[in-house]
Amino acid sequence: MRKFPIWIAMGCCLVAVAIAALAQAGRRSGLWEMNSTMTWQQSPMPAGMQMPAGANSPFGGGAHTTQMCLTQAMIDKYGAPVPQSRGGCTTSNIKMSPGGMTADWICTGMMTGKGTLEGTWTDPDHSTSKVHFLGSMQMGPNAVPVEYTITATSTYKGADCGSVKPVPMPDK
Repeated sequence: MRKFPIWIAMGCCLVAVAIAALAQAGRRSGLWEMNSTMTWQQSPMPAGMQMPAGANSPFGGGAHTTQMCLTQAMIDKYGAPVPQSRGGCTTSNIKMSPGGMTADWICTGMMTGKGTLEGTWTDPDHSTSKVHFLGSMQMGPNAVPVEYTITATSTYKGADCGSVKPVPMPDK
């Protein structure tokens, strides 16, 4: 009779490990192509000023296609690619589920504020993600409010990344 609670606990642990293993096994390391669109709800650009058509600027928004090399370590820790930072941003409160992940993205320094990260996948070769950030950016002596959303779809291209270097792992 006393062994019954132990078997229940062991069974629950085995189910949790199996679900985690299935979730991890569903995503592949290697070369991924990401199609993203950035939309500024509040741009740091002065009112009335816009980027010229075709300009390659983070303030211009619009659609972008990039390739990234995703490592198994990134999949194990985050479940999906996380935004790349030029410093001052950390990922925290990571919650992974069999079909996705969520996390907070906290930035300090030239850009301060908080973002939310969401990633979902329905099969090993496709994922969608969303980043929403609200904060401020230092522009000279002034802090200017910013808010943006990035939505993306990613497609697995193959195990060989070729000349594409692996995505750096964030510090946290």
